Amino acid sequence: MLLSCGGGSKRKVPDVSHIKVKFEVKRFDQELFSLDTTDLGAALTRLQQHYPGFLNDYLYNILALPPQEDSTVAMLKRFIHDYKPVYDSVQLRYRNLGSLEKELVHALQLTGYYFPGYKLPESLITFVGPVEGYANVLTNSGFAVGLQLYLGKDFSAYQMDYFREIYPSYQSKRFEAVYIPVNCMRNIVDDMYPYKAGNRPLAEQMVELGKRMYLLDLLLPETAEHLKLGYTEKQLEGCYKHEALIWNTFVQNDLLYATDPIVIRDYVNDGPKTPVLGEESPGFIGQFTGWQIVKKWAEKQKDLTPQELMRTPARQLFDEAKYKPR
Repeated sequence: MLLSCGGGSKRKVPDVSHIKVKFEVKRFDQELFSLDTTDLGAALTRLQQHYPGFLNDYLYNILALPPQEDSTVAMLKRFIHDYKPVYDSVQLRYRNLGSLEKELVHALQLTGYYFPGYKLPESLITFVGPVEGYANVLTNSGFAVGLQLYLGKDFSAYQMDYFREIYPSYQSKRFEAVYIPVNCMRNIVDDMYPYKAGNRPLAEQMVELGKRMYLLDLLLPETAEHLKLGYTEKQLEGCYKHEALIWNTFVQNDLLYATDPIVIRDYVNDGPKTPVLGEESPGFIGQFTGWQIVKKWAEKQKDLTPQELMRTPARQLFDEAKYKPR
């Protein structure tokens, strides 16, 4: 059903060239895999000086190694040996991160512009971790990005049955470099405004999701909308073409004020599709609709700040938007 063309609106991007951002890329992956494994304990002590906070995060949270030193050293040595082919693939694909650094610096300048009181991350730390582990997290040390999960949807390891059991194809198709800035900045938004659905009606949940998409769009104004939503281009085009039909699905099925998690889960959770809308539809359709509601409401506001948007109760915003696509 959701097949054809449509489009979103563009706002003027503020000039943030005057905002200074302290930011650097740190190739933890390269430093770790170049360690002398014949004396790994001593090598880790030296590495700790370069990464005083992140190394412990990596060893005990990302790799989930035991705290005993002998066990840590032995298991890390095994990990470095086993993951050397993955590391080599990462180096081939990510020789230079200059364009990624530039994109993140601009996004952080915009973050500083819209949220001057927020403490900005000062580094991008790249690592190689377990394929079933973390891809993108915000730590006290900065953005931490597991490049083992950004090797392209066609990467050979992603085709293995074990991997597909962990990550269905609708997720692994996003294991591309273009999603790194999206996921980094989504983590910033979530850090500033943690979201808890609770037992809110579907309409309010969609608005809250839409608010966060609105912020993400402010911070990544040049990034394609379908990437920010996690859709394919074709799926997003279909959403815009059939925006009224999607809305009518919520209305005609009395879903807007539903609170039963089982009833509304297909609309507010990631998934391969929205069953009621057909095989070609994207999942998480409530995020798309919520974003359109928030955009419609924001267009009516004068000199709206992101902080005012986030403070506005979801029910109030929903009622005032009077969203009814045609």
